[in-house]
Amino acid sequence: MKKIGVLGGGQLGRMMIQSAMNLNIQVKTLDPDPNAPCKAMAHQFVEGSINEYFTVVEFGKDVDVLTIEMENVNAQALIDIERQGIVVYPRPHHIQMIQDKRVQKQFYLDNGIPTSPFVLLDSKDELEEYEDFLPAVMKVGKGGYDGRGVQVMKSKADFEKGFDAPSVLEKMVDIDKEISIIAARNPSGDITTFPAVEIVYHESNLVDYLLSPASIPSDVEERAKIIAYDLLEKLDYVGLLAIEFFVDKEGNVIVNEIAPRTHNSGHQTIEGNVTSQFDQHIRAILDLPLGDTSRRCASAMVNVLGEKGYTGEAKYEGVEEILAIPGVYIHLYEKKFTKPERKMGHITIIADDKEELLEKVDKVKTHFKVIA
Repeated sequence: MKKIGVLGGGQLGRMMIQSAMNLNIQVKTLDPDPNAPCKAMAHQFVEGSINEYFTVVEFGKDVDVLTIEMENVNAQALIDIERQGIVVYPRPHHIQMIQDKRVQKQFYLDNGIPTSPFVLLDSKDELEEYEDFLPAVMKVGKGGYDGRGVQVMKSKADFEKGFDAPSVLEKMVDIDKEISIIAARNPSGDITTFPAVEIVYHESNLVDYLLSPASIPSDVEERAKIIAYDLLEKLDYVGLLAIEFFVDKEGNVIVNEIAPRTHNSGHQTIEGNVTSQFDQHIRAILDLPLGDTSRRCASAMVNVLGEKGYTGEAKYEGVEEILAIPGVYIHLYEKKFTKPERKMGHITIIADDKEELLEKVDKVKTHFKVIA
């Protein structure tokens, strides 16, 4: 029986385990939280840091394939594990590249991948030199996550909000739509892409909800898919890759960021597509045939976030109201405590058409709340 090791025991790992179990694949998980969402489901749960070198090296010794559910891991440990002959997917050098937005953006430029104009900065003191570059967005090179480490620079007055760390300053895009494509490649070189989804962001820069299909022309989606294929091939990538795109007002498609793992923008695939992103990741890293990514129907995903003003043991309002709506599926992450904007779960929705889908999204957002 195959054994997969997963660095990270959060909700993405939890859903990955559910897919692996269907194929009689054992999953061993490493996470510093003794109550991580994966703990109750993993065949073997190890409490420990995914950033501590020796902990990661020791963890990876007895697995067939080592993978991740978040990119904030000790990449050097993975590089050394791979040198010892243990299979690591995604490859450690890809994880290392994606961990640094500066290196990531430079890769796009060097390899002809469309992206927004940018400059690399070592600290916010250098912003004075680029007043003519505004409006722009400053992103810290390492450590930013879920909107953290991002600062909009509209005028010189915003410079004091910058980061005293190596960062990238990206020219602001006149955005029409934000879309995402989940792509996968196995070691044999087979590539698949899921249909594009349209992302609607919360005011705090977290995903609020997403819609599939995206409201974009077919030629825009085709260009995004071509870029996704090109990116995977130029990287020689193995595993699942989430690619976030901007579509500007002129219809140009450019890459914003990528994530080397299953992703929030792929959750609707669980009910909305023939193959889920979690099934596809397992297939890709084990070099199995990649699954059919086509849509079963129109679908959506609503993020379940902790309500503002509530911190403590989680309570869920509106469960019965939501379950009474046909085509609505609740996915909670077994997190005992809530706090404002903590990801507590997600709700997937299927419908016959876009109008019905949006009506259900509105009902879910109105009735379902996480309080304490």
